[in-house]
Amino acid sequence: TLVNTVVPHLVQAIRDKESCFSSIERQSAGSYYERVKISEPNEFDIMLVMPITRIQLDESDDTGAYYYVSFKRSPKEKGWLKFLEEDGKLSAFKMLQALREIIKQEVKNIKGMQVTVARKKAGSPAITLQIKKPPLEISVDIILTLEAQQSWPPSTQTGLKIEPWLGTKKRRDFRFRSIYLVAKQNKREKVLRGNTWRLSFSHIEKDMIKNHGNSKTCCESNGPKCCRKGCLKLLKFLLEQLKRKHPKELEKFCSYHVKTAFLHSCVMWPNDTDWHLGNLDHSFQQCLEFFVDCLQKSQLTHFFIPQYNLLSQEDKAKHHFLSRKISYELNNGFPVFHE
Repeated sequence: TLVNTVVPHLVQAIRDKESCFSSIERQSAGSYYERVKISEPNEFDIMLVMPITRIQLDESDDTGAYYYVSFKRSPKEKGWLKFLEEDGKLSAFKMLQALREIIKQEVKNIKGMQVTVARKKAGSPAITLQIKKPPLEISVDIILTLEAQQSWPPSTQTGLKIEPWLGTKKRRDFRFRSIYLVAKQNKREKVLRGNTWRLSFSHIEKDMIKNHGNSKTCCESNGPKCCRKGCLKLLKFLLEQLKRKHPKELEKFCSYHVKTAFLHSCVMWPNDTDWHLGNLDHSFQQCLEFFVDCLQKSQLTHFFIPQYNLLSQEDKAKHHFLSRKISYELNNGFPVFHE
């Protein structure tokens, strides 16, 4: 309720104050909205989605995930011009800065609770709000997202291998949907200018997690129930608990790592019978064993961009640390869940 009071207020102010942002729409992402949050709902992800037309994407590195965005023709809306670099690239940094300023001014006008903008985290694409209304403390990540209705970049051509699980038609439907780009600094850039954008598929991940069955009736009110969501919840919760215990060693890991391992697991075990509701412990262990295997090899392929490895080779020691911690939990009945 608090989030739903604050966010519409901000969206309206953002639309009014900046012509480029006038068509911004709110979209919910993240584990709370995918219904896979286990602990109390104290963190929310909100995407502010801006439609953008006739753009050109140029890869900024060899991952196939990070791009420079420029307009194919000078945009009709002249407000965009102040966000362009000299070379015509659309600056994620300038846009985030403008958005941040509007939000900082506007939170002062919200009554009935204390809303502040958290300090900028290096490399994070989010503007984080802290909402305090004792006893509640909530954080909301606001993520600036461009939406372009054009074909997906070549790097995604052989990704999203969901045919055995959700079918060929579903894959084709997904690939006809818009592409999303979030303002995200690419750390591999030689000169860090803050003008890179990263592909985001959270809208499609949300859809796959909601409509996850190999058969159409999986988990419908009168259909058979499966444990896929239960598995994902446990994977996320396990990582959360381990990160709480070892914040320094595990700071590089985020829930996206386990979500990706989970999506790969859904393809490896595509049938609903592989995820029978009564087999939660077995399915959870299977997913974990697959994830541990990825950690040991330092190789976790991005679900949509096969050339992109989410576990960079220089962090091998950290991957091995996490794989040891998970193996310990697996072999000892998950003591961390009882702490």
